[in-house]
Amino acid sequence: MNRRQIVSAGIAVGALLAGLRSGGRASAESFTVMRSDAEWRGALSPSAYAILRGHGTERPGSSPLNGEKRVGRFVCAGCDLPLFSSDTKFESGTGWPSFFETLPDAVGTTTDSSLGMRRVEVHCRRCGGHLGHVFDDGPRPTGQRYCMNGAALRFLAA
Repeated sequence: MNRRQIVSAGIAVGALLAGLRSGGRASAESFTVMRSDAEWRGALSPSAYAILRGHGTERPGSSPLNGEKRVGRFVCAGCDLPLFSSDTKFESGTGWPSFFETLPDAVGTTTDSSLGMRRVEVHCRRCGGHLGHVFDDGPRPTGQRYCMNGAALRFLAA
């Protein structure tokens, strides 16, 4: 394991524990797609619910989307909003699907200080579902790494 993988694994464990402690909290902000907690639980898989609504994190390397190489779009698992083009996906070595750019008007961000550090949380603009975090250590041309939870996404081939 390299340093980035070790740090990423530590962050994942902490975020998972923080998500479990949150009791499924979702943002109080108003979004276009709004559902009750019971409706979200019924509409999402347990892992998608824990991440999108509970701000959890999946185990690194566990998402089938890590190996997805086809042309298409990655959409929100909660509301199907297109978020990322396959053209912007890259192998970050962290164990999570990573992208260097979002589609226009796809995501929002908030400051996350849950693990004793400041990170930028990424959420779906339409339903508010937690997707992951963005970091300033990605490839050109943006220099950003959108480190996303695969369970928060679905892939639609072109």
